[in-house]
Amino acid sequence: MSLIPATILTGFLGSGKTTLLKRVLGEAHGQKIAVIENEFGEENIDNDILVSDTTENIIQMSNGCVCCTIRDDLRTTLQDLAEKRRKGELDFERVVIETTGLADPGPVAQTFFMDDEIAEQYLLDAVVTLVDAKHAAQQFNDRQEARRQVGFADQIFISKADLVSEAEIDALTHRLKHMNPRAPVRTANFGDVSLKEVFDLRGFNLNAKLDIDPDFLKADDHHHHGHDHDHAHGEQCNHPSHQHEGHGHHHHHDDDVKSFVYRSKRAFDPAKLEDFLGAIVNIYGPRMLRYKGVLNMKGTTRKVIFQGVHQLMGSDLGPEWAMGEQRESKMVFIGIDLPKDILIQGLEQSLI
Repeated sequence: MSLIPATILTGFLGSGKTTLLKRVLGEAHGQKIAVIENEFGEENIDNDILVSDTTENIIQMSNGCVCCTIRDDLRTTLQDLAEKRRKGELDFERVVIETTGLADPGPVAQTFFMDDEIAEQYLLDAVVTLVDAKHAAQQFNDRQEARRQVGFADQIFISKADLVSEAEIDALTHRLKHMNPRAPVRTANFGDVSLKEVFDLRGFNLNAKLDIDPDFLKADDHHHHGHDHDHAHGEQCNHPSHQHEGHGHHHHHDDDVKSFVYRSKRAFDPAKLEDFLGAIVNIYGPRMLRYKGVLNMKGTTRKVIFQGVHQLMGSDLGPEWAMGEQRESKMVFIGIDLPKDILIQGLEQSLI
């Protein structure tokens, strides 16, 4: 049997996760989806699309979807669902895990890599994060959980965009890009998004494509001329989203979830790089949310692809560098107060 794709749906309280879920479940897409809800969610899926409200924590819906509240830990729930599917008691093709508004998606994502039994049955597809346009600025200022959810995302949807001005959406998008230049940002009104923007995003696939928002890179080029690497956010940035409403000080520079991009045309020494990354992950792992790179390594004609979540890091050989293609390493790190200088220095010292 092929692996069951899993999507983690996260977002702060009131960001519209349930609206999006209802839309995904209610749409006549012919897919059978199992939803795992953290049971103290603000608002549960309406009972009108449920067949029956039983004491059993797995409910079959009228359209063949399955809804499940987590009474015990996620691992047990996932194993339970997979077993029922194997026995033919439940029919579903994919899983969506809706985290509570305060959850850190990191440990949820790690479950899919750390647990062999889960890894043999499920394939983590992506983390999808919803951001409430009206309250996001305040939530990011006040709550680290909200910032972390953005750092983890493979896809970001801004909900309730109709409640704020165009300028506010621009400022919010700008801020999101600095936290996470990897994830496309789109607006989603009333959960109205196409399924292809939610499913099969392959955010955790090791692939040779590293999408970094091009505007994000352009914004940095004029700060750092002639460097072999460009990093995000020159301190002289004075975009409106960085002025705090009414206080005029550069408050938003203090978003602790930040990203930076490192590039080099020189090849890496594999042993040095492995030692350095191993040490960094050991020390800063809990603060490293997502990191990914396509690397030019000495000793191979193929691209080396690596990515990680917290302390878990994996790498793989990708396709050959094409004839005439510029061999350049490109890496993006997203984390909480990561020591950019130490990282850049260590990466520079790992080059041949």
